[in-house]
Amino acid sequence: MKRIIVTGGLGFIGSALIRHLITHTEHKVLNIDKETYAAMPEALAQIENNENYAFEKIDITSDESLKKAFTIFKPDAVIHLAAESHVDRSIDDPAEFINTNILGTYNLLQASRDTWSSSSEGKRFLHVTTDEVYGSLKQKDKPFTEENKYYPNSPYAASKASSDHLVAAWHKTYNLPTLVTNCSNNYGPYQFPEKLIPLMIINALNNKPLPLYGRGNQIRDWLYVEDHVLALVKVLEEGTVGETYNIGGCNEKTNLEVVQMICVLLDRLAPDSLNNIGSFQELITFTTDRPGHDQRYAINSSKITQKLDWSPKESFESGIHKTVQWYLNNQQWWSRILDDTYQGQRLGLMK
Repeated sequence: MKRIIVTGGLGFIGSALIRHLITHTEHKVLNIDKETYAAMPEALAQIENNENYAFEKIDITSDESLKKAFTIFKPDAVIHLAAESHVDRSIDDPAEFINTNILGTYNLLQASRDTWSSSSEGKRFLHVTTDEVYGSLKQKDKPFTEENKYYPNSPYAASKASSDHLVAAWHKTYNLPTLVTNCSNNYGPYQFPEKLIPLMIINALNNKPLPLYGRGNQIRDWLYVEDHVLALVKVLEEGTVGETYNIGGCNEKTNLEVVQMICVLLDRLAPDSLNNIGSFQELITFTTDRPGHDQRYAINSSKITQKLDWSPKESFESGIHKTVQWYLNNQQWWSRILDDTYQGQRLGLMK
């Protein structure tokens, strides 16, 4: 049994990870989260009263609050997921991304270093980051490996690249027992509606336009969130300290293909929501592309497959079906979000 701090545990990936840790292991988990606009306490309702789970509302840019939490909880491991993560928002307000993703990571590294100063034997700091730090691939380029150089293009990607370099430096300089994972685009239940897949599902059900940047030909590798969680647990438990592991879903799709698949599923699963149209695909529109939009991301996951025996269980077809069905079954959850914090507006227009 380990004592694990998970940062960003009220977010999409963090909450899925905590549900898994509490349900399937004996680990004690402290969830540290700032409770931003994208926080989803409902995602942890099923485990919030478990004796192995605790929550602290802490902004990771506040080093004193972090130090106190680390001192009291005495973690054996840290899984760092807390981040500002929406590229469009980073274009509108890059400062928040610099503060949270860079300064926040620094504070966590220092808190971990102080807590494990007497001995770091058996301790782990797992930094969860993104494939966007590698930049954009051309159509014929090979997928990103752990050896690719960093070429971040958006403020979000640059902030994550900076945090990755901090983690590497703290391992090299201070011998902090770090691990890094770079993942592709996640999707699944409880994803905040500003992201492509939930936004398209919800807009379609409300008979609103389904706006795609440019011609929708940007390519992403899609990873079902529960597959990602299993990979993170593998890396935490079996990964080699100082190493980086790429985690991808092996599902390259254009944004247009993704939205078309969603529409086909909704045509079949929610025909009553069609309002004077023959198919939800009639709602697809094309808008001006956002600044600096990367054309293609693709992940080579052969290292984690060969070294740690992990591979994704969900195909995109099975994962997107599960996701669409979940949003159909949980309209009360996303309706509340649309009422309170987000109305489906486009971001990233460079005001």
